[in-house]
Amino acid sequence: MWCAVPLAAVVQFALAVARTDPSTRPRAGLDAAGLGPVRMSLLAAASTAISCTLGSGVALLVCLELRGDLGGTPLSGSAERLLDGQAHLPWGATLTLLGLLPALASATCAVVLRPRREATAPQPPVDPEAETAAPAPKPAVPPTPKPVYTGLPWGIAIISVGLAMEAYVGRGPAPDPDTLLSLPGRTDGASPGVIGGWLLASLGLVLAGPGLTHWCGVLLSAGRPGAVRLLAGRILQDAATRIGRPLGVLCAVASGALAAAELYGAAWEGSGPRPFGPLTGLGAALVMACVTATAITAALDSRQSRTGTTAALQRLGLPASMLRGAAVLRTCVLLAVLTPLTWAIAELAALPMTR
Repeated sequence: MWCAVPLAAVVQFALAVARTDPSTRPRAGLDAAGLGPVRMSLLAAASTAISCTLGSGVALLVCLELRGDLGGTPLSGSAERLLDGQAHLPWGATLTLLGLLPALASATCAVVLRPRREATAPQPPVDPEAETAAPAPKPAVPPTPKPVYTGLPWGIAIISVGLAMEAYVGRGPAPDPDTLLSLPGRTDGASPGVIGGWLLASLGLVLAGPGLTHWCGVLLSAGRPGAVRLLAGRILQDAATRIGRPLGVLCAVASGALAAAELYGAAWEGSGPRPFGPLTGLGAALVMACVTATAITAALDSRQSRTGTTAALQRLGLPASMLRGAAVLRTCVLLAVLTPLTWAIAELAALPMTR
């Protein structure tokens, strides 16, 4: 259970890297060599599995060295007490690191990156006599439908349900720092209702991420915008689906971290016991690093997808300073909207348990 959140964060980061890897994208001429879209997705899954296996192997070697199981270096046994070097390393931990992580990451890449078949409308039957008499008019090209971000109202509703669940269940004193993950609701451990409320609030943030990003772009483009503001707003609206979900995950993790710091900070004295151990801090740092890297990777992928548009704008004489100003404006607007929202949800999540 402790490995579930870091495992999900690493798998999400592996998927983001595989999605933006230029060597696994379909290119013209590869179909003749037998590398179509399906095989390219399998190639991306295999590359992800190899990368995750190598990284997990290095992590296992570092863990064994710090435990003192290998020996021969100055760092051997430096964390023997912390990593329980006196006992044998559990097989379940080794299999989770070396087997479950690469398998989940590669399977997720194979499923998500597999090409989807687009549904085509059935064509009406053609009368040969009518076709010889007069040429049939060309069918009108339907306009491209605008994406509908239905996740925003659902995200707001799920956040409200999660906070209400925490307010109802989380009635109790401040957590005891001597107990591992002690939350109000149960005296011997974590309360399922409180954890469920946290998970619902986090899920709501993830679902609301694309919609919030889209409406940030709409806000920038409202009124009579200038060139920089219009460009920044249109880019945000176009990239809402691509960068909104990773930003929602990042906000959810940051909100959980702020709520945990607020909840445990009241009971954490400088001379008393520590509610968070080094391994908990290592797991939190891993999750935060992965979700931050995923958001950055999604932003770079969005920038790469706009290469043709950017080149066309530069050929029209648009200065590079205007493009940089639009990028800075997009970043500032997202920070101005998402940062107070993340902080407010974290405070509301911790408020029922700190009273």
